[in-house]
Amino acid sequence: MLQAKTRTGRRRACARLAALCLVPFIGFSAPVAKADDFSTPKGVVELFTSQGCRSCPPADRAFEQLVREGKVVALSYHVDYWNYLGWADTLATKENTARQYAYAKTFGRNGVYTPQAVLNGRDHLKGTDAAEVNRRLERMNSSGKGLVVPVTASRHDDQLAISIGQGAGKANVVVVYFRQNQTVEVLKGENLGQSLSYWHSVTDVQTVGMWDGKSLDLTLPAKPMGDDKSDGIAILLQAADGAGNPSRIIGATVMKTTPKTL
Repeated sequence: MLQAKTRTGRRRACARLAALCLVPFIGFSAPVAKADDFSTPKGVVELFTSQGCRSCPPADRAFEQLVREGKVVALSYHVDYWNYLGWADTLATKENTARQYAYAKTFGRNGVYTPQAVLNGRDHLKGTDAAEVNRRLERMNSSGKGLVVPVTASRHDDQLAISIGQGAGKANVVVVYFRQNQTVEVLKGENLGQSLSYWHSVTDVQTVGMWDGKSLDLTLPAKPMGDDKSDGIAILLQAADGAGNPSRIIGATVMKTTPKTL
């Protein structure tokens, strides 16, 4: 496990994640996105990883196993603070890094590490053991810390329709765009010479609304999917702590444009 230097992460949390915003997007004519087969996912797994981290490939493979099992909403965030080691991660964004540092504040940590798996926004662990991830999610579900609020979504033409059921508390409605699968040839750094496969790599995160415990239906302009940047969407119903940092996830669903053979 690699520990990032705290000074590297003195960046403010992503403003788009903390703020309420509705962003107009260009329409498109890609195939209608379909929700995955599960009605209620086992949980949400967010993996923070890097192409420049030699400890990350085993976690990326464990994450792929979770994607293939198809029981969780799985999202992979590539961070940029290992770029100084000689290889600039081709999928990393400063926003992904900011989200991880925001989680560190939520968990009361002074720094961040890779590979880190965040579960339902409530817990974290080294992301190399898919079986342990599943066990922890099952314990969360049995203790009432799972995805307890139903979330569904569909996309038709240039609109994204989101429906959220009733529940307790307040939360943000967060839309996460991702690439389903891609392979990267690493030419420098700690993973020099490796051909690495990445699944559900996040390209953008946007907060599009707020939920106050009552049933909520949102119809939004839909960002293009199926281009070279994203072909999947996840919807997270996520609370924030008192400082606006991401906290517990109480509902989620995921959609993909064209079914992939996993």
